[in-house]
Amino acid sequence: MIDPSTLDFDKAGGLIPAVVQDAATLQVLILAWMDRAALDETIASGEATFFSRSRGGRWRKGETSGDRLQVVSIIPDCDADALVLKVRPVGNACHLNRVSCFGEEDAPGLGRLARLESTIAERASADPAGSWTARLLADGTKRVAQKVGEEGVETALAGVAGTDEELASEAADLIYHLLVLLHARGLGLATVLAVLDQRSRRLPAA
Repeated sequence: MIDPSTLDFDKAGGLIPAVVQDAATLQVLILAWMDRAALDETIASGEATFFSRSRGGRWRKGETSGDRLQVVSIIPDCDADALVLKVRPVGNACHLNRVSCFGEEDAPGLGRLARLESTIAERASADPAGSWTARLLADGTKRVAQKVGEEGVETALAGVAGTDEELASEAADLIYHLLVLLHARGLGLATVLAVLDQRSRRLPAA
C-alpha cells in the first residue's frame, strides 16, 4: 500500500497529517495525525488508526463508537510529509455523529451520485411493498431498462420545450433510473467512469 520509510515524520515532530476522504463520494471526512506506529497499525489492520495529540497516544477510529474507517488506499503528497487516506466509512466519521467533521452537508456536488448509488444498493434488499427501488428491481432488468427509455424521452422533451426546472427534474429521474439499471446488471458508476477515462486518454485521430 505504502512504504512508511519513505515518509518525512520529522518535519512535524514525529507526526504526519492525514486527510481522510470517502473513497466513493470523495468527501473530506477528517483531518487527523499519524505517527509511524499508527501508520503501521493502519496498514496491518486495514482500518484507520491515528495519533491523538490531546490524548497523547494512538487511537483506532471506532474503538468506542463502532464507526470505523476501512482503508482503501494511502497516498503521500509530493513532499512525502502528508497523506490522503481513501476509506469506506462504516457509520459516521465525526464524533458529533455527522458524516464529516467539515460541516453537516452530506456528499456535496458529484459525490451525491455515489451516495445515491449506495442508497440504491441498500434499498435493493428492502421490501418491494415499501420501496420503489426494490419494487423496480423485483420487476426485472427489462422493466428497469424500459423506465430508462421513458425517462430519456421525457428528458429530451423537457430539453426542447420545458423550463429549466422541468429539465433538471427529468434529468434527475433519468440519472436515478440509469443507476438502478446499472445495479440490476451488476455494474456501477466506477465501470462507467473507467470507460470515460479510457476515452479521455485516446490519442486524437491523425
